[in-house]
Amino acid sequence: MNENTMIGVVVFIFGMLIGSFLNVVIYRVPKGESIAFPASHCQSCNTPLKWYHNIPIFSWLFLGGKCGFCKESISAQYPIIELLTAIIFTLLYIKLGFVWYLPFIAISFTALLALVMIDFKYMAVPDSINFIALLFALIQPNFLDAIMYGAISAGGLYLIGRLSSWISRRDAMGEADVIVAGTMGALLGFPNFFMALFLSAILAMIPAMLYRERGVPFVPFLAMATFIVYLYDTQTLTLLDKIIYG
Repeated sequence: MNENTMIGVVVFIFGMLIGSFLNVVIYRVPKGESIAFPASHCQSCNTPLKWYHNIPIFSWLFLGGKCGFCKESISAQYPIIELLTAIIFTLLYIKLGFVWYLPFIAISFTALLALVMIDFKYMAVPDSINFIALLFALIQPNFLDAIMYGAISAGGLYLIGRLSSWISRRDAMGEADVIVAGTMGALLGFPNFFMALFLSAILAMIPAMLYRERGVPFVPFLAMATFIVYLYDTQTLTLLDKIIYG
């Protein structure tokens, strides 16, 4: 096993650990509960969990997806989030290498993953997690550029939202979308920010038609598009160049 592979394995494991904590955030923050206290416990019988019940992915598999005490089922969301977080960390490591700002960018995308899950379940986006995603997106070598692109993206979307609300006589865009736009701008810069907006609209198109009456949250599609464009930024610019110049 070479050095890069060994680092990749460590990054994957670290991502799983962050994913385990992310499950706590996703479950507790929308309920207004502390993410630190009480300690991890079964949601059915409230029995505190042993350390070996909290091993990401493996504990769920070993326990057969059931509580080790009361045998109530444990949602598959837990290992899925842990695996997705590990994959996010690993893909970003492959993209960026083992650079100093890798953890900050990874945590920004991890916070966006939490927003995706909460928005799908509650049709709400907690400001605390949203601002964490934005803050960590700014911690990178081109710090000043990230601030500038983030501010322009958020401000531009805010103005568009205000204009749309004035024309339609109803709220057309929420505060959460504006903050997410700031995170997108900081992570992607221009013109990739606009490519991500376009891709998010495409991703949301079919779900929006299928669930027209109930409505579909847009933040998850913004987050997914941002991650895709971030990973394939060079290919995105090449595609844009071909679209413009043929």
